[in-house]
Parts: sequence; structure tokens; C-alpha cells
Amino acid sequence: MVTAQTPPAPSVDRYGAPRPGRRRAVIAVSVVVALAFLAWLAWTTWEHANPSVDSELVSFDIVDEHTATAVLQVEFSDDDIEASCMLRALAEDHSSVGDLSFTPDPDEGDRFEVTIRTERRATSVESVGCLAEGQSRRR
Repeated sequence: MVTAQTPPAPSVDRYGAPRPGRRRAVIAVSVVVALAFLAWLAWTTWEHANPSVDSELVSFDIVDEHTATAVLQVEFSDDDIEASCMLRALAEDHSSVGDLSFTPDPDEGDRFEVTIRTERRATSVESVGCLAEGQSRRR
């Protein structure tokens, strides 16, 4: 003999009806969090894409056993920015044989020829980069 079973009670009877505004509140909070994240992402992208100072090594020349010269192109976003630039002379074994940190003056133009004193013969010069107030890394 087969007996009919009663179907289980719907979840509404078991757990109660959902609150009517809960879904809208979750959607509203999600939208606010997403907009805040997108605003932060846009701000971060803009700040890192437009640094206060940017530099590029144009050329270098090894003059003698204790001297190297370099030409550094420095671009300032504004004329009243004070930056600190660093160049490093490297030997054949890739060890640092001389460093030069200098403050370029925007009034003197955008190309700076500098002389680096070395402890022994250098074979190359690298630009470590320039750093201005508010920048987190050299460029």
C-alpha cells in the first residue's frame, strides 16, 4: 500500500518572508563600494601616469680612469618643482664605481651635462632616476 506524503512546507513558512528592502540595500551598498573603488583606481592611475618629474639618460662618455660624463634629460611638470636626480657609474664587473646625486634647476633648461667621479674605470652609466616631493619612486 502506498501512502501519500505531504509535500514539505515552503521555505517562506519555514523561515519567514524576506524583508522587502534588503535586496535594494545590498545593491545600493555594492554600487557605492564599486564606485569608491573605481574613483580610487582612476586617481591612482592619473597620479602614476603624470609624475612631477621624469628623466631619461640621453648619452654618456667615459673620459678617463676616474671620470665619466652623462647627459640627462629631465622633464618637470611645473617650474617650481625641486627634484633630486641620481646617476650611477658601473665598472666592467657591474659593480658601482661612482654615484652622483644632483638637483637640476628647471630655469637652466631640460638637459643637464654632469661629471661623475669614479674610484676606477667605468664602462657604463645608468640613470637611477629623479625624485620630487610627493613621488614614491624615482623616474
